Amino acid sequence: MRHVPVLLTEVIDSLQLKSGMNVADCTLGDAGHSEAMLQKTSPDGKLLGVDADPESLLRAKQYLYDFGEPSLPAGRRVTFVRDNFVHLKEIISRENFFSIDAILMDLGWSSSQFAERGRGFSFEKDEPLDMRYGGDGPTAAEILNTYSQKELDLIFKNYGEEKLAKEIAASIVLRRGVAPLKTTSELVEMVLTVYRGKLHSTKEIPWVGGIHPATKVFQALRIAVNKELDVLKETLPQAISVLAPGGRLAVITFHSLEDRIVKHFFQAEENKTLKIITKKPITASAAELEANPSARSAKLRVIEKL
Repeated sequence: MRHVPVLLTEVIDSLQLKSGMNVADCTLGDAGHSEAMLQKTSPDGKLLGVDADPESLLRAKQYLYDFGEPSLPAGRRVTFVRDNFVHLKEIISRENFFSIDAILMDLGWSSSQFAERGRGFSFEKDEPLDMRYGGDGPTAAEILNTYSQKELDLIFKNYGEEKLAKEIAASIVLRRGVAPLKTTSELVEMVLTVYRGKLHSTKEIPWVGGIHPATKVFQALRIAVNKELDVLKETLPQAISVLAPGGRLAVITFHSLEDRIVKHFFQAEENKTLKIITKKPITASAAELEANPSARSAKLRVIEKL
């Protein structure tokens, strides 16, 4: 199933796309946003599509096949690049993709990555604890089995805002002394055990439905494995530097940690190099939420380069 892009109309409208514009999608995914961007910039606008996940690139190439046929003297309308968008300036220089009028950074993870990749992103399936986006660096299992209790505590607390971070970290260290953690189901059961124990001892943190107790731990691990917050901090100034004057950058975040970074960066540069277009973040309409509940946490912020 193809991932449904969030805030699609709002992104296209906010970027003020016109025929002939060059655009960059830093998180290509299933290319839902990119397809709309290419349609809006037809017939000769070009798109740079970047994704670190090789499977995402293969899927995107299929979805954008009609735009891949040579339609310009210079060649194809779409340039596909397998890389992390933290290397944005280097990618643009290498691909000679200059004069960029619009950039999109959608920081969400596609439904296909959670459901079909088998990398342990979801606590609802029993899979190896990998969680790497592009296949580089330590896996989630390696972090869980080698980091100190204090390091794990800080990961769960800082990246997941998990209330029981200390207890979960201690439980993991105790467990791995007997046998290493290898699968998502093993980690989920450990988190649930900690929550059940806390409930029985203090009756402070019950769980009888709603948000699953493992949600924040999985989010924290994914962020740590992929260095998501550091990548975002490094990429934002690069995006501004490569935009043409009058060009716009749109960023979609899905949790408060990301949104805070984007908000503070925009505010720090306001009136110096940037004009903030969205004084308050744009969120999904009631109609979109009904059709796509996963859009409930999405926030769109847009700036224009002066």
